[in-house]
Amino acid sequence: MAPLIGLNSCIQYKYPVNISEFRIEKFSMRRYYVRSEGRGYVHLDGDSNGKKEKKSLRVLIAGGGIAGLVLALAAKNRGFEVKVFEKDLSAVRGEGRHRGPIQLLSNALAVLEAIDENVAKQIMEAGCVTGNRINGIADGLSGEWFAKFDLLTPAIRRGLPLTLVISRMSLQDILVNAVGPEILSNKSKVVDFMEDSNKVIITLANGCQYDGEVLIGADGIWSEVRSKLFGRQEAKYSNYTCFSGLTNFVPPYINTVGYRVFLGRDQYFVASDIGNGKMQWYAFNREAPMNNFISAGGKKTRLLNLFRGWCDEVITLIMETPDHMISQRDIYDRDMIYSWGTGRVTLVGDAAHPMQPNLGQGGCMAIEDCYQLILELDKIANSRCSILPSDQIVSALRRYEKKRLFRVSTIHTASRMASQVLAVYQPYIEFGFVHLPGLSTLRIIHPGIHVARMLFPIFMQQFMTWMISGHGFDHLKKR
Repeated sequence: MAPLIGLNSCIQYKYPVNISEFRIEKFSMRRYYVRSEGRGYVHLDGDSNGKKEKKSLRVLIAGGGIAGLVLALAAKNRGFEVKVFEKDLSAVRGEGRHRGPIQLLSNALAVLEAIDENVAKQIMEAGCVTGNRINGIADGLSGEWFAKFDLLTPAIRRGLPLTLVISRMSLQDILVNAVGPEILSNKSKVVDFMEDSNKVIITLANGCQYDGEVLIGADGIWSEVRSKLFGRQEAKYSNYTCFSGLTNFVPPYINTVGYRVFLGRDQYFVASDIGNGKMQWYAFNREAPMNNFISAGGKKTRLLNLFRGWCDEVITLIMETPDHMISQRDIYDRDMIYSWGTGRVTLVGDAAHPMQPNLGQGGCMAIEDCYQLILELDKIANSRCSILPSDQIVSALRRYEKKRLFRVSTIHTASRMASQVLAVYQPYIEFGFVHLPGLSTLRIIHPGIHVARMLFPIFMQQFMTWMISGHGFDHLKKR
């Protein structure tokens, strides 16, 4: 029988549905099965001839950012029929240099290796390794180290790749090429979906419709899929705006320091080597959202005023950056939710749990999400059963959410706390209430700083070790 084009009238990206292939059988009022006839299952090691056949689950992904592309790659490599719908691939989710490179810690790189070893190798070759150098926190005024993090030893002990940074555009190019044009639908924004007992049907902004067995919302912090699931809610402003800058400058400490976070009261400044003789920096300032319109040529001047009196490392990076290479954006996240989907629909990455960038784990958590999700779907697809229960699909999605909640919510909370701590950061005793000559310029370290310097490195090192190696995928360790 000739294939029929089911709900889809847009022939450029069609999903042919053969009526002879699928027959719905109702076994009870609440339990539905999709019987697959003439279709083979794909197991990770292929069939007896070593050939992988397509699995019967069709996975629809809303969003072609990092999460959507990684999930599509994982689904493709495990034999699923998968399609990604992205509103604008050329925009790199509106990021590009405005958000600068992305940090991929050892946990995310290990997961990428498990998903596709060749792609992981390309990413590691294109990135700049920072995990083999000193990383940590320093005081913004003096430049003295507050705490140093060892990212090298935990990774080596567990056989994990070393933390690196990579251009978001380079990362996207690698993932797009690996996923392939036949899977990616550009200029295709998912704006709605509906679900029945057998499938989920998506609607694009242009009116086209497609159907599949599973829909994954990977469409970022402003997710349409999330809004349809739980209602439209405003994102939460972090109280910080972020200036980001990229400069062709090689500081004298380049061979020993990977990244450093300089702390101040209601301010912090992050500087990282990104390779090829370039430094990326981010200047965070506590203020109302976009309350200052800065004319061309005025961003550098404002930053030099905001960070007046800070250490030479900070001032030099600002001075060495052309004004046109400085961008500003406000930082938003959302409150943590503890259910990411219903029925055949779930969320990954920023669509599920957008977090502040303070720990560099937003993208890493998205990559882990994708791996856990595909593992759960793989279990039901490899059940060696020709009947696919609808409730098994739903249960697989809920298991994925449950297994990810603790780790993601912990890191989400820690990311928020990092910003809140800065509001009370006070490295030196203030003498504003005493009017004596010389006291206003006297710097006496606050007693609390001495205590924090003893305890914070211990706690933070333990937390960083758990972050980069505690992803819960034990089979990835010591590969």
